[in-house]
Amino acid sequence: MEFVDPPPTAAWAHQGARLGFEVAFFERNEEGHLISGCTTALEDEQTWVVDYQIRLDPQWITRRARVTGRSAAGSRTVVLEADGLGSWTVDGQAAPQLRGCLDVDLEASAVTNAFPMHRLALAVGDRTVTSAAYVRATNLTVDRLEQTYARSEDDGERHTYDYSAPDFDFACTLSYDRTGLVLTYPGLAMRAA
Repeated sequence: MEFVDPPPTAAWAHQGARLGFEVAFFERNEEGHLISGCTTALEDEQTWVVDYQIRLDPQWITRRARVTGRSAAGSRTVVLEADGLGSWTVDGQAAPQLRGCLDVDLEASAVTNAFPMHRLALAVGDRTVTSAAYVRATNLTVDRLEQTYARSEDDGERHTYDYSAPDFDFACTLSYDRTGLVLTYPGLAMRAA
């Protein structure tokens, strides 16, 4: 299955685990895709803002992510760079714990779950385990996150995937539109525009 290009912009209302809002902007160029966005939220009685700029190659593999977070504790920026083959640096330092990851996944964002969908192009019934460089919202620490995606039957125009992240003992069914952007992420976000 092949998705069509995303719209110039999209937005999500974050609900459940936190209250907030996210807006993302999409550009396609000769190098691939550039996604810029911002999420503001209230979570566990703490407010935070996360700005991001993520560069993907034409196959939707993460090549660079610059993430800036602000909260009452202060401001911090982290820069992740990848060679597209599974080697990463974080703030210029080798990150061997991320070896083999092709995606970045921001805890603060609903948009980053689109990257593996575009890259993997799963058919109905296909299942895959993939790893992502996972950036926490409040302190921007970077860890490895194992994820499973299993494509289930479509629901009309919606593409659905059973998703799990065993490290968090979390599972849900994600739905995507024909551009490969999340429409519903139970317990986290719903597409607003």
